[in-house]
Amino acid sequence: MEVPDPKMNQQARRGKVFLVGAGPGDPDLLTVKAARVLGHCDVVLYDRLVSAEILRLVRPAAELIYVGKHEGEQDRVQPRIFDLLLRHALAGKMVVRLKGGDPLVFGRGAEEWALAREHGIDVELVPGVTSAVSAPGIAGIPLTHREISQSFAVITGHCKEGLAQNWADYARIDTLVILMGVKNRAYIAQSLINAGRAADEPAAFIERATSERQRVVITTLGEIARGRVAAENPAVLVIGNVVRVRERLVGTMETVQVI
Repeated sequence: MEVPDPKMNQQARRGKVFLVGAGPGDPDLLTVKAARVLGHCDVVLYDRLVSAEILRLVRPAAELIYVGKHEGEQDRVQPRIFDLLLRHALAGKMVVRLKGGDPLVFGRGAEEWALAREHGIDVELVPGVTSAVSAPGIAGIPLTHREISQSFAVITGHCKEGLAQNWADYARIDTLVILMGVKNRAYIAQSLINAGRAADEPAAFIERATSERQRVVITTLGEIARGRVAAENPAVLVIGNVVRVRERLVGTMETVQVI
């Protein structure tokens, strides 16, 4: 990896964009490469799920720009992100686009990468630990198990406007991991039951994974479909018999919170 020297004259060096994954939240899960890039950058465009501990690793002289999106703000905020990436990189700066998890897992990183390349800007990906895998694992829920699960799928619970998820496509996959599915959880669960999954299949929400406020809620697909399960963002939803393994690994199966 070539990290430009921030002390060089900005007109004498080319700008570059680094798409960096911040992981699930715990700064100890940040990659060594990501930490090194943050220590050399000029500008950081960071999302709302990036922790304050990770931001403290940024070079003190760098400019921090918050570009987090809340529900309903995507169409307004994303064009601003595109503009900031181009403006700073074309000015010769080393720009970090810092995203929670991994930049290419439901993070629009590919769109930002393509835009930069269209304008002749070099891009380098620094992968991050995605919550799709790390959140269930830390909660004691393995996504695969020789006796239970030979496959898993990672699915978005929030599609682009005008698109609809075909939940029948996932009816036969052993383990499902759903990101951004809290708001539509009852609809998702009912759609999966309609597609053939059992209503008594175990499910778990892992909220605020890897943080001090992590909470695991164990329930069933049917309870979620009936709207009886409270869950808060950010949360990862896991559906499948691997959820039962948690009791063997961590010694507890927490009771569902009922509304």
